[in-house]
Amino acid sequence: MGPPDTWRKMAAWLSQLGASVGVRPKAVVVISGHWEAEDFTVTSGAHPPLIYDYSGFPPATYALEYPAPGSPALAERIVSLLGEAGIPARSDAQRGFDHAVFIPFKLIYPQADVPIVQLSLQAGLDPATHLKAGRALEPLRKEGVLLAGSGMSYHNLRGLMSGGVLPDSDRFDTWLTQAVCAPAAPEREEMLKQWALAPGARSAHPREEHLLPLLVASGAGGEDRGRKVFTDQVMGATVSAFRFG
Repeated sequence: MGPPDTWRKMAAWLSQLGASVGVRPKAVVVISGHWEAEDFTVTSGAHPPLIYDYSGFPPATYALEYPAPGSPALAERIVSLLGEAGIPARSDAQRGFDHAVFIPFKLIYPQADVPIVQLSLQAGLDPATHLKAGRALEPLRKEGVLLAGSGMSYHNLRGLMSGGVLPDSDRFDTWLTQAVCAPAAPEREEMLKQWALAPGARSAHPREEHLLPLLVASGAGGEDRGRKVFTDQVMGATVSAFRFG
């Protein structure tokens, strides 16, 4: 989608992300903007297959491989942590990795040697619920697990395909940066709960499934202040990424 160099800057950033994290994590939890379930659901297979959940792309994109192992033990831990927080959750041993996992992580950890589990969003897409889920998963960070929200800070496909400049993406990105980088976690959380009232919010996200992975990551960020670590102009839109810790 877009000219050949559209994703060049993002690809370069992703390629150095593993090194920038520092110590290689024991495992990764990827919160996917491409998977919604009635309850939070986590992949629990030892060797998850890939799900090519896109259409209209060149044949080579349907032959991509990323044989990263799963982690049944980590999946069980996630279900337990969410349950202790009063959040219904379950595991799925058959579910594979969708492209929210294998596209970025082919660049982040190209050897596919770090165990990965994928976590769904909860149907209903309630912001407070996803922040709460993130808070429940914060202990994983002290256990050597990396939590990654895989979505997009701007996700309006009609806008991206329009070929024009998208000023609402700038307005929303400015607000989102202020919210994620707020000095204190309670302020950050209150702002993110009300994200739909932000300037340009519904233009940037007609549907919020690509924003909610960031809210889970924010909840898991605890008291760490968020930082903007990447920004670019993609097909007329400002897109950014953030990090905690």
